[in-house]
Amino acid sequence: MSNTMKALVLDQHGDLSQLKVVTDKAIPAPAAGHVVIRVGASSFNYHDVFTVKGMPGIKVPFPVVIGLDLAGTISAVAADVTEWKVGDRVLVNPLKPGVGLMGEMTDGGMAEYAQADAAQLIALPDNVSAEQAAALPVAYGTAHRMLITHNTVKKGDRVLILGASGGVGTACVILAKHLGAEVIACAGSEQKANALKALGADQVVNYRETDFSTWAIGEYGKPQRRNYEGGVDVVINFTGGDTWRPSLKCLKRGGTLLVCGATAGYDPQEDLRYIWSFELTVKGSNSFYQDDLSALLQMVAEGRIDPLIDRVLPLEQAAEGLRLIQDREVLGKVIVTP
Repeated sequence: MSNTMKALVLDQHGDLSQLKVVTDKAIPAPAAGHVVIRVGASSFNYHDVFTVKGMPGIKVPFPVVIGLDLAGTISAVAADVTEWKVGDRVLVNPLKPGVGLMGEMTDGGMAEYAQADAAQLIALPDNVSAEQAAALPVAYGTAHRMLITHNTVKKGDRVLILGASGGVGTACVILAKHLGAEVIACAGSEQKANALKALGADQVVNYRETDFSTWAIGEYGKPQRRNYEGGVDVVINFTGGDTWRPSLKCLKRGGTLLVCGATAGYDPQEDLRYIWSFELTVKGSNSFYQDDLSALLQMVAEGRIDPLIDRVLPLEQAAEGLRLIQDREVLGKVIVTP
């Protein structure tokens, strides 16, 4: 067997042209406490776009194999690892203890083989594919923690989701519907809006044509200070930027604004009057934990949810897959099978 492999490597920050598929990357040998995985599938997240461009305060050790999410089959095990064996199918929690995120601070999933700490592994149920599993960690793990672990959405809630067509967005649509909410999905094109309706969204808003906040107030009534009439119960906003104030404006008294990121800017225009006048809660949610991922795998295994996959690409076309995410041309997850 050759001791080299194909991998998608980033050598320096810049645009997506910095990503190169190499064929001579050394296959890792399992360090103490680690296993090596034959990658069955890996998936992209918008975070990978930020990794390529560079983020303030994060020093990426170049060259690095990108890709946070991966699932596959164990191909080698360090001598001191006793709870896992060659042939076990696993999902990898991207957060490597004491190191940081795979695909950023250490080599990730966009390669034929990847090394992972045994503490990162979760056993794959037999009826969950590598592609389904690889779709889950960052996007669905983040959504699961925000909606289910934090117990923020209940049956019958009106839940408005911004950026509903991406990985985290479609995960929020699927999980909010699973919880019995009325889902309003906001997207940037008619085509995406129709696809989100097909996914289960009760209402869809094309935010390029319609101001989502004005739409929600027109549909459900103006939020009232003295009673609980009008507005929506929950706004899921990981966009930030100029969407922040309109999000506060369409929330009903006692409503909740959920935030797990800020893809359009983290320093938005604020209006605190909405927060006290309507007794609003702004609830932050950061990352995901092993129990979120285990719960999601169980939900997929039992057929309660199915992660939305836009397309599956070979490693040679991986950079194009990330471009589609960067330019918001996908609905759901882009999966790569090395």
